[in-house]
Amino acid sequence: MAPESDTRSERQPMEVEVFVLCDAATDERGKLNVLGTFDTIGARETPVIHPQCAIATRVRFERIERGEHRVKVTVADADGQLVLRPLETGLRVGFPDHQPSHPYNMILNLQRLKFERFGEFTIDLAIDGRQEASLPLFVTEQKPPPDRREE
Repeated sequence: MAPESDTRSERQPMEVEVFVLCDAATDERGKLNVLGTFDTIGARETPVIHPQCAIATRVRFERIERGEHRVKVTVADADGQLVLRPLETGLRVGFPDHQPSHPYNMILNLQRLKFERFGEFTIDLAIDGRQEASLPLFVTEQKPPPDRREE
């Protein structure tokens, strides 16, 4: 039996370490702070407008991957119809030669995210045209609490 190796050089290069939908996120000198991750939004009626949330991502790049990269995030329904236009950006990954790899934090703040109907949705992350991660998001109907009037 061959010994198991823990070196990153034998693993697939770029690695998504964190990809979450949350209430809020910050990046403080390379430290990714995430508050309140979730996968379900409940509402009594449609359209559902979620006031504010964030998509927090931490991707680790290897030395060979230093340079320019394209990042794309999409939010789509179960039929593949986009809920909002794709969010695209470029990033430049650079770090000292003495480091074998380096994490890159990305935070996408979303205001007034609107869903026309209840259902299952997906949040997808693509880097350089290749899908790297996906999150389910469930937008559910929330029944009002029963009327508790005392007679």
